[in-house]
Amino acid sequence: MSEELKDKTGETVTVEHDEARGAYVIRDAAGTDAGRAFYLTGADGERIFHHTEVDEAFGGRGLSRVLVAQSLEGSREHGVTVVPVCPLFVTKLQQTGDDYLARGGQFRKATGADIDLIKREA
Repeated sequence: MSEELKDKTGETVTVEHDEARGAYVIRDAAGTDAGRAFYLTGADGERIFHHTEVDEAFGGRGLSRVLVAQSLEGSREHGVTVVPVCPLFVTKLQQTGDDYLARGGQFRKATGADIDLIKREA
């Protein structure tokens, strides 16, 4: 997945899935990594999103919002269940979860086992 998008300042950004790193990465127009949404792969290939970060130099551009939305979209496109642990993912799914489900996305609440996996692996 590599889709050209605009941040809230109108600048072009790209979000790509970096499966080897277990992350979605947002880059500016010059190709500089600006942020990452990290996940662990759980049971049945679920993506447990546990940490999202945007580098301070890119703050104020709404990149975390774009990154979370595109991470969810990529997961939906691949038929992968999302398990939100990162507060940004929890909030996004609280706000738009019904729409996400209606478009074929899948998610479930995190369990103690998911938290234990993050503590061991992240």
